[in-house]
Amino acid sequence: MPSITIRDVPQATRDKLAARAASGGHSLQQYLRSELIRLAGKRDNDEIIRRAQERARRTGTGLTTGQILSYKYADRAEEDIDPGDSGR
Repeated sequence: MPSITIRDVPQATRDKLAARAASGGHSLQQYLRSELIRLAGKRDNDEIIRRAQERARRTGTGLTTGQILSYKYADRAEEDIDPGDSGR
């Protein structure tokens, strides 16, 4: 499995992340690994817009900016509650 090295992280940032890890009973490495996996699993804005545009083409209706944003937030909410992924 590949490794990632991040240099020049401010000490205060490192300390906050280490505290979050410790409060969850994890090492800093375990915590950062799970956060990176979670982050990589999130859809980016381009993908969210593309999916909304595909829905509009498929249904034959246009979407307002508000509708696109509601889809975006609904998709993110689904990602946040996925019980099948422990993030490890």
